Amino acid sequence: MDELLATKNRRYLELARSATSAYPEMRTFVELLAAEGVPMAVASGSSPEAIAAVLTGTGLDAQLHTVVSADEVPHGKPAPDVFMEAARRLGATPSDCVVLEDAAPGAAAAHAAGMRCIAIPYVAAQVDAPEFTTAGLLLRGGQKEFTAHAAFDWLCRAG
Repeated sequence: MDELLATKNRRYLELARSATSAYPEMRTFVELLAAEGVPMAVASGSSPEAIAAVLTGTGLDAQLHTVVSADEVPHGKPAPDVFMEAARRLGATPSDCVVLEDAAPGAAAAHAAGMRCIAIPYVAAQVDAPEFTTAGLLLRGGQKEFTAHAAFDWLCRAG
């Protein structure tokens, strides 16, 4: 069983490095923020290896250098630990941070951390989850509704 799991994980990481693509609007958003010098981090429930593979596969590793895995903190989402650690590594105050989140536990974690949240639900059936009600910006249509410039404008207006 351990060998089967190791093989599955190895193949997943290989695919993540070679066949992962970023949503074009999300790539544009990251590039807009990077051009403005906005510090950014990835704070994920995935393993450090999986995060690195996806960032490499998408090419976003060039802009996203600060990475925090739930493996590195005491509690995963919906606890705020991963977001609090990301803020610490960026030298940022949590209230100055904005989280982009696609799942209800992550939106709850952002709220618990005292961070603003742009919620982009990945699963349409979860769009009405109570955890998303605390988001400053809820994109009910998920990635189809997300545009880099609209999110950037919201950030600028929200201060």
